[in-house]
Amino acid sequence: MKPFVRDSLLRQRVRLHELDALLSAPDVVNDRDRFRALSREHSDAAEMVEAFNRYEQYEADLATATDMASDPELADMAQEEAETARSEMASLEQTLELMLIPRDPDDERNAFLEIRAGTGGDESALFAGDLARMYTRFAESRGWQVETISESAGEVGGYKEIVLRVAGRQDGAGVYGQLRFESGGHRVQRVPATETQGRIHTSAATVAVMPEPDEAQAVQLNPAELRIDTFRASGAGGQHINKTDSAVRVTHLPSGITAECQDGRSQHSNKAKALQVLAARLQEIERSERAAKEAATRKGLIGSGDRSDRIRTYNFPQGRLTDHRINLTLYKLERVMEGEIGEVIEALKLARGAQEMAALESSHHTA
Repeated sequence: MKPFVRDSLLRQRVRLHELDALLSAPDVVNDRDRFRALSREHSDAAEMVEAFNRYEQYEADLATATDMASDPELADMAQEEAETARSEMASLEQTLELMLIPRDPDDERNAFLEIRAGTGGDESALFAGDLARMYTRFAESRGWQVETISESAGEVGGYKEIVLRVAGRQDGAGVYGQLRFESGGHRVQRVPATETQGRIHTSAATVAVMPEPDEAQAVQLNPAELRIDTFRASGAGGQHINKTDSAVRVTHLPSGITAECQDGRSQHSNKAKALQVLAARLQEIERSERAAKEAATRKGLIGSGDRSDRIRTYNFPQGRLTDHRINLTLYKLERVMEGEIGEVIEALKLARGAQEMAALESSHHTA
């Protein structure tokens, strides 16, 4: 185990004792927000310390097995125990390193998933539809709920734009923490159904994953800066939704950013959801501006929708998916398009974890 990781874990052990004392203090118990924050920190620290205790136990087992190895009668058993201890230690070390990485509080949130057709006309709208289906299938396989907030259908199918709300949890994390790395330009290479010469076309769509803000955050928008329009919903939704002007579009006048919701049956619920999408989009602009200041080379979340602004390529003739950020290539595109993107998501999370760990180690050495 790296020395700075061990030092960090030893500090977590001390912090856990401090939190035990703090959580029983009357002033903390009476302060609901502080008690909730410290309880969450206690839960994380306790999980980390418990895993570190197990790591130390395997360390002790390895030391015992090493001593036993000098006895010829116990050598085989000692080797077996040593291999088990090393394997468990390696697994726990990886887990502990991930636990040490500071969590983004937004990772706990549900998410709005926005998919827009980019360059490529009808074909890019069809691809946007394929992506929406892929994410919906993936979410359903995780037991998450998917709700269409707004949609603008393509001329021959698919979507010019669709916004989904995805809600649920997995492995202790919210949807945003699982899907956040899907944001960016997605490129497809395939022979369109309308292509008579059998030529491969390239088109693109953009994906933005935004954490769902609290309702309180959406309400904080200044009403004087908003224009709210109602209109009759189009597309899927059944007979009822087409008979009333229940769909709502909210425009943020200073920025010109809009959000709409046409899924709910009441104007009131559609307005509430549209305000949340608008708040999420405004927050995402602030977030990307901060990120741009921190790293001037980083591109915006949505990008231009142009072919060149890409994070991932879906090559149908070769059955290949390539994520360009981590040089990951998988030759099972058909299954990926059916929603099997867990392997890609885990690889992206591990890559980000390695980056964060390197940054932590660097800051530890300079401290």
